[in-house]
Amino acid sequence: MSVSTPQPLPTRRERPFDPPDEYRLLREEDPVSRLSFPDGTVGWLLTRHEDVRALLSDQRFSSDRLRASSPVRAFPIRPGEPAFRAGSFISMDAPEHTRYRKILTRWFTTRRMRELMPRIEQIVAEHLDAMERTGPPADLVPAFALPIPSLVICELLGVPYEDRAAFQSWTGTLLRIDADKEVIFEARDAIWGYIRELVDRKRREPDDALLSSLVHDPDDSLTAEELTGVGLLLLVAGHETTANMLALGTFTLLTRPEQLRTLRERPELIDGAVEELLRYLSIVQYGLVRVAREDLVIGGHRVRAGETVVAALSAANRDPEHYPEPDRLDITRPPSQHVAFGHGFHQCLGQQLARAEMKVAYPALFSRFPDLRLAVPPEEVPLRDDMVIYGVYRLPLTW
Repeated sequence: MSVSTPQPLPTRRERPFDPPDEYRLLREEDPVSRLSFPDGTVGWLLTRHEDVRALLSDQRFSSDRLRASSPVRAFPIRPGEPAFRAGSFISMDAPEHTRYRKILTRWFTTRRMRELMPRIEQIVAEHLDAMERTGPPADLVPAFALPIPSLVICELLGVPYEDRAAFQSWTGTLLRIDADKEVIFEARDAIWGYIRELVDRKRREPDDALLSSLVHDPDDSLTAEELTGVGLLLLVAGHETTANMLALGTFTLLTRPEQLRTLRERPELIDGAVEELLRYLSIVQYGLVRVAREDLVIGGHRVRAGETVVAALSAANRDPEHYPEPDRLDITRPPSQHVAFGHGFHQCLGQQLARAEMKVAYPALFSRFPDLRLAVPPEEVPLRDDMVIYGVYRLPLTW
């Protein structure tokens, strides 16, 4: 592809665990390149680790998605419905964003995650027991990868787990990049209405979970619309991302037997293995979007106020200037400043929860089933390359 004229965002993957090959060319020849958006506007694409981290920590850029162009045809915005933005703090700037983060951070501290660990371990063990009782073959996605983070986030928020089929279906629609706009709006209306009803129920029937605590906290004073937006964001992000990391990470390790063998022989490597899988896979596959508030210069290129800039996380996490042999999975790799959770002010609020779930789930799965292996050839595993969050639709396994 040419790097001198605006190009669409690279999306075609040649290999299941690697970002599009075009990123390598762009990073080498034009790491701050012109990007054409589906709406006809032109912006910028960053593929170098240094530039991505700088962008995500620069307050001269806005995170307001309502002002930005989307790099893919996803997340359409219906005019005249500002309530859908209420509480969606990942698309807000200071001081709004700061206010929401301050309210929510106490629920996602490292200490709270340690307190959750026994329950996470219990949930993981129960799903492994069920897999063992049922026997092989098994699809890891519905049997293990999806229910574990779904149940954890439901209990943390106070969402009835028996409603999971509905909210998982709505979420699946919202994250498709090729779904019809009206279908997306219908799913958005449904999940918004569901969370709004739940907020009203918590007002009448309080409990000790996160959502109810926010409803009844006199110091926070969040409106019903804000509570709905916060609940929706945490529910969707809290199960979808970790579920795909668990399934895709398992797929990756099963096709890298030397890495899996090292992890089994040296279980103390699990912390680093989780970080390496996060770096290597980077499941937020289309990057993070920012909008320039003013004219400025990035990597020798002048970016005009109002232009959209996309930070390609997967490209940044494969930058050879930052990672030796970046295209090789190495669970013994020293700690690095990967950007799988973003960086700066908007770095993922729930990252410690995701880490906790993965640090429990991976070792438990491979310990319970020492002969775990794919039940189909790797090329037959269906990939979620049509979704904003990358992963696999199914992962047939046997043991």
